[in-house]
Amino acid sequence: MPSTHANRPFVPIAVLVSGRGTNLEAILEAIEKKYITNGAVKVVISNRTDAPALDIARKYNVSTIVLDDQGIPKNNWEYDQKTIQLLQEHGVTPHAGLILLAGYFRILSPEFVGLYDSRILNIHPSLLPAFPGLNAQKQALDHGAKVTGCTVHFANKGVDAGPIILQTPVPARDDDTVESLSQRILREEHRLYPEAVRLFTEGRLTVKGRRVSLVE
Repeated sequence: MPSTHANRPFVPIAVLVSGRGTNLEAILEAIEKKYITNGAVKVVISNRTDAPALDIARKYNVSTIVLDDQGIPKNNWEYDQKTIQLLQEHGVTPHAGLILLAGYFRILSPEFVGLYDSRILNIHPSLLPAFPGLNAQKQALDHGAKVTGCTVHFANKGVDAGPIILQTPVPARDDDTVESLSQRILREEHRLYPEAVRLFTEGRLTVKGRRVSLVE
């Protein structure tokens, strides 16, 4: 059972999405089931009007906002400033909030990452630093990796390069396709991401350089 950490400040959470929202649903379910008790998702923001993740957020009665980025470069401070304004309107501030990237198909500007330093989490389908960037599962299979997995890490100004919080290995089988390997990794993501969120909201993570330590 998770510890209560009753004296910790309650953490308002925002989730940035572009796609299916399966990790979003895993986190919302963990909150609903009281596995995560010291934080709540206040808003889900999508850069795509048709993201299925928006329907998942509405199912859990979470506010949703679409900030369409059609025609806007992936790394754009002007766009990110609009996102930041929405975050702060929902209490997700650089001093008290947590931002979760859950299938968010944008690259955050350095200014955004710097403002929310150590308050942005991302999940990636490999054991970083192996296979960063797009198509990590295909990269693993193409390289003949015997083991891959998933990683929750703090976002920084690099691509999938921030300090690592949690990792879980997943074997790569000889008969795997990208789809079969992705599905097995995704099941682990749904377990690992809520765990990282719980640890963060309970104030149990400390960061020194590239090393993240767990406070008991």
